[in-house]
Amino acid sequence: MSQEELQETISQIRDTVFKVCEEFSGEYWREKDRERKYPTEFVTRLTELGLLASLIPEEYGGSGLPITVGSETLKAIHEFGGNAAACHAQMYTMGTVLRHGSEEQKKKYLPQIASGDLRLQAFGVTEPTAGTDTTSITTMAVKDGDKYIVNGQKIWTSRAEHSDLMVLLARTTPKDEVKKKSDGLSVFLIDMRDALKNGMTINPIRTMLNHATTEVFFDNVPIPADSLIGEEGKGFKYILSGMNAERILIAAECVGDARWFIKKASDYASEREVFGRPIGRNQGIQFPIARAFAQTEAAEAVLDKACRLYESGDTSGTYANMAKLLTSEASWAAADTCMQTFGGFAVAEEYDVERKFREARLYQIAPISTNLILSYLAERELGLPRSY
Repeated sequence: MSQEELQETISQIRDTVFKVCEEFSGEYWREKDRERKYPTEFVTRLTELGLLASLIPEEYGGSGLPITVGSETLKAIHEFGGNAAACHAQMYTMGTVLRHGSEEQKKKYLPQIASGDLRLQAFGVTEPTAGTDTTSITTMAVKDGDKYIVNGQKIWTSRAEHSDLMVLLARTTPKDEVKKKSDGLSVFLIDMRDALKNGMTINPIRTMLNHATTEVFFDNVPIPADSLIGEEGKGFKYILSGMNAERILIAAECVGDARWFIKKASDYASEREVFGRPIGRNQGIQFPIARAFAQTEAAEAVLDKACRLYESGDTSGTYANMAKLLTSEASWAAADTCMQTFGGFAVAEEYDVERKFREARLYQIAPISTNLILSYLAERELGLPRSY
């Protein structure tokens, strides 16, 4: 795809997303937030338009577009007032199947994911006692003839109640029996509809924002042996490639959030008058907004580079991590500036600022915390001693 074709595609997608977000305006999101309901109608609309299948190759029913286009899609959703957290996993979790799954798995699942007949939204990795130390997970999948038996627990498994399939990371070899702690981990694509009938339970976790997150328990859950993706014991490597895509796509959402906050603050500062003059005339108001704008533009430049490196096959993760770090900080700075600009009105539900403020805060700690990214950069890029 030429640069001109890429820009034309992005322009068309932005126009489409804008129309969708007009259809699902602030009142829609406020209602879902109040009632803690999943935005099914919004996700269905995006699916019908093929937006969630943009990264799936054409031969499997998708559009075969690069991650740059996927990131622009999510960016636009957030910039125009929506929230892609309900469905963004569809873009990056399927990458594990696409990159490491068998041809049979791809043909079986990807066309149905592209059409929306199946939802792949759940990513079962984190555990209560392991946190971001993924190699310390204890969920076990033990081979038993033509199946594996899964036991363990996952937490912060978002959208599990609204997904048909889950990409699951589990140990197939105990940690004390492997040479490297990243060995012995395997990835499975499991049908949650069957698992729920055979020992899997899902408990919702109520949080400060409407994120549809859960904890999932596996009690002797049998899954077919052909659920295994790639080679047994090589799952940690497979998951890392998916995590890079996840960080890039969520970084795009952060840029979108930052733009939303900046526009909201700028518009309000131009209209709101106190002491007979627009508050935006005051440098105490306009300077923080201008700084947030500059910070967002700089972070987006790093995101653009992360997209290009990912598309070229780079697997280091440095720019994916930096993009997530810098864009999440930019969106949080813009969110705080918007709150200050609105003053008391910022906490009123009708302006959507307080809702978006809560949503933006999440990405300082998820899907990876700021401190862990800094540790990664210090060790991998600066040669400093490992801190964990």
